[in-house]
Amino acid sequence: MTADGSTARVGVLSLHNSKETKAILNAIEDLGHEPFWLREENTAIGVRDGEVNLEPDVDIVANRLLLSNTEQPSEALGLAKTYDSVLPVLNDPSSVMTAIHKFSTATALADAGIQVPDALLALSNDRLNDGRGDFGEEAVYKTAIGTHGGGTWKVGPDELVNPRVGDRQAFLQELIERDEGEHRDLRVYVVGDRIVGAMNRYAPENDWRTNVALGGDVEDATDKLPREVANIARDAAEIIGLDYAGVDLIEGHDGWYVLEVNPTAGFKGLFKATGRSAAPYIAQLAIERAGGTVDEGVVEDLTVSLDDSVPACKPRPKETGASEPIVIGYTEEVILSGTSGSETVVAKSDTGATRTSIDTKLAAEIGAGPIKSIAKVKSGSSKSSRSRPVVDVVVGVGGNRHTVTASIEDRSHMDYPVLLGRDILKHYQVNVQKRVDDEEETEEEEE
Repeated sequence: MTADGSTARVGVLSLHNSKETKAILNAIEDLGHEPFWLREENTAIGVRDGEVNLEPDVDIVANRLLLSNTEQPSEALGLAKTYDSVLPVLNDPSSVMTAIHKFSTATALADAGIQVPDALLALSNDRLNDGRGDFGEEAVYKTAIGTHGGGTWKVGPDELVNPRVGDRQAFLQELIERDEGEHRDLRVYVVGDRIVGAMNRYAPENDWRTNVALGGDVEDATDKLPREVANIARDAAEIIGLDYAGVDLIEGHDGWYVLEVNPTAGFKGLFKATGRSAAPYIAQLAIERAGGTVDEGVVEDLTVSLDDSVPACKPRPKETGASEPIVIGYTEEVILSGTSGSETVVAKSDTGATRTSIDTKLAAEIGAGPIKSIAKVKSGSSKSSRSRPVVDVVVGVGGNRHTVTASIEDRSHMDYPVLLGRDILKHYQVNVQKRVDDEEETEEEEE
């Protein structure tokens, strides 16, 4: 209840379907207040005669916009900023802009006295590569905006890097490693000034990135969390200006470093490791900021389950028929990006292939890699399989970006240097009669 005895009306701004959004909305309702899922189907903001009108009308907004994998994050940030001008917004857009840009995060933390890995962002190719030697035998090369470990590579001393990967800015960062065995880091989940939980994250086999989305394993570290590290995590979230965040740290030989501060950190890995959900704490924070009250005991009871069922408040779309899937052709123009550049090529769609495949020479030209592992790949109807190296590569298709683990093979004797597998085609409908190379030939004939 609020001070006048009414319930708080809490909007969760989330234009996507995620377990985290659903869990927060369900927690708000379970705590006796009114949740609103702010989506395309129900959200409108009007200005009439100097008055701002919100649909739906809410008291506070919890910002859960996913910006790292959005083509134009400025559009979504503008929407959040619109709310921020008239209402309290948890994880306000200015702070989120700092957080999603990893280099901006690093500079803000370093300026405030928080230890971060050495890094270099340069707008020119020459300057970035001139500074490569400052980072030792192996360095981290990553896009400034990215998610789920996509757009992150290890690079050796002789590998050339590019200031951009596709249309994303990229930078070099010091590789911090302490243990000789498994690569691991630590995520601490902060809500307000409370440490909800902490987990060690271990890289999967044949990888060094610890993201749960990539198959990394987790273990509970909450009870063993040093006070120093808890304080660093709180300070990092406060410096960036976030009300809730997943703070990623790693221990080096000379102490703890903050790697990232994630404004939309997932709950799945944390719940798996600790048996605690962050959703009720975020719901509590939003309700209390709106002037409402909650029973602390109920909050604690709710944390032991992760209720990510579809909330009753999810708006129903108007009956306009199913949305049309994005159609791509049997051949399609794509942009491939690696650590040293990007190339635009014509690719062939193959719904029978599990994994995307790129030509060896093309992979070298764009700096795809380094090699993550060796995969067994079946060829055509043959029951036998061949071993091929696999690497991370960013593939741009029709304005969308996909980070996939592609196999490398000699395709010089084939018509197309890239074969699009189901790892990318699952997002599209393939029209085998549509061919981008045929369209080009037709235009030449008409001329």
